[in-house]
Amino acid sequence: MKRIILIALLCLCACQPVQSQPPVAPPAIEVHFSPRGGCTETIVKELGNAKKMVLVQAYSFTSAPIAKALVDAHKRGVDVRVILDKSQRTAKYSSADFLAHAGIATFIDAKHAIAHNKVMIIDGETVLTGSFNFTKAAEEKNAENLLVIRDKAIAEKYNSNWDIHVEHSEKYERR
Repeated sequence: MKRIILIALLCLCACQPVQSQPPVAPPAIEVHFSPRGGCTETIVKELGNAKKMVLVQAYSFTSAPIAKALVDAHKRGVDVRVILDKSQRTAKYSSADFLAHAGIATFIDAKHAIAHNKVMIIDGETVLTGSFNFTKAAEEKNAENLLVIRDKAIAEKYNSNWDIHVEHSEKYERR
């Protein structure tokens, strides 16, 4: 008798329609390494594809090609905003003046011992992050990594974090 009930229950369960959520695609991730691993080239390419917005958080920022790509995006009408570590106020070489002079909203995050983020959020869909500082040395001499993450949910989290940091940051005053 127990066997018949068990078989009947199994048949009943098998006949019920299964309501499932559509599968969620995993984030698409590219991985790059330096030295001379194409990190700068990848960042410049991604910035060249930006359509609406680029949000940046950078600890050290001296890379001329990356700064130029941000200015080019700004000139195309992309909303570009940058938060830099307080060390960029007095660094001998910094892209802060170059960006601010080009009309890009540039801020200094002085709330923390160091604002050590290395992040770009592009069009709310793509995140560039890793140990890679936006510098020539990071591309040519240092052992660094860069992740390109194509995922709206992850980009949203980084965007929210950017918003938190810009709230306590100060507008950069050009030298």
